[in-house]
Amino acid sequence: MRLRSVPFGIMGAFGLLVLALALTMSARSFAALRSSSIPVWLQAHVGEGDGQIAQVVLDRARALYLKKVSEGSVKNPCYFAMDATRPGDLGNGVLGRRYYVICEAEQSFRAVSAGHGGGRNLKGVADFSNGRRCAKNFGNAMDSELTAGGAYMTAEAKTSFKGYYRIGAKQNAVFMRTFIQFDGEGETANARQRVIGGHPAALLRGMCLRKSPNSSYADHDGYVPFGKLVNYAGGRSNGCTSWSPADAEQIIPMVKDNPTTLYIYPESRDIAAIAQKAASRQSLAGAYWNASCLKEIGSPKFWPKKTLEPIIAQYKKDHPLPPPQPVPICKNP
Repeated sequence: MRLRSVPFGIMGAFGLLVLALALTMSARSFAALRSSSIPVWLQAHVGEGDGQIAQVVLDRARALYLKKVSEGSVKNPCYFAMDATRPGDLGNGVLGRRYYVICEAEQSFRAVSAGHGGGRNLKGVADFSNGRRCAKNFGNAMDSELTAGGAYMTAEAKTSFKGYYRIGAKQNAVFMRTFIQFDGEGETANARQRVIGGHPAALLRGMCLRKSPNSSYADHDGYVPFGKLVNYAGGRSNGCTSWSPADAEQIIPMVKDNPTTLYIYPESRDIAAIAQKAASRQSLAGAYWNASCLKEIGSPKFWPKKTLEPIIAQYKKDHPLPPPQPVPICKNP
């Protein structure tokens, strides 16, 4: 029996239609699969509002974490992310929540405040400083005090004695501060060299030496450092990730002897894409930056270490620091 031939034109058109439908369904299935890979409970936290995480930040943070878990270098059930394009200070004493603690096993998502790198203003040479609210300048140069976006792993915790401070009438307390070292890769590979890590946003100011020979921290002359405890959670950092003391008390124990990942957005490629679109007044379609901060800073800039480190080195040479002065003796016992 002979089969009747079907005109090629009809068959060709029908075949193309079937192929198009198949491709459309495949694309939809792939998109659905990609979307469903993020648990529904976590997807509910995705957005650009306060306390939410932008999709690109979550995607990259999660991909980094899953990669390190699959490699066996991370067993921690939680991972971190930070969106440094968001404002750090919302005004009226309210801090922007842009650091994320994500624990998928227990379906936990928490957004807290964190400081960004303050940068520096080398007067007459280069100004790469940042305000309290929004970061315009980013970079990975030594001594730049800038935030560098990208992939990090938490490493060892170092707790050190900083001094004493007053907590009441004739009552003092010891101030110990823990620093979590970060190890980076790619553009953040010099994180250890830059001494980049996470710590509470607290320090002692107005330091003087007080006689306390019975203290285990006293020097050979029987003096201990004494100062005023300052919480700078609403301020900037030297490029490290600083948390409020209360948040640090919860975050630091999570990673002590149990490393995990931290992804900080934006990377230099993201900054370049936004800067290019801003310069040509293009739509930001396909790129992400917090809208309120972008309006404030105009256009971000990334300062690569190969460009900025020689500038900083020359500035140091031209402007040597005065010799360090000895810490004075406290006037009040």
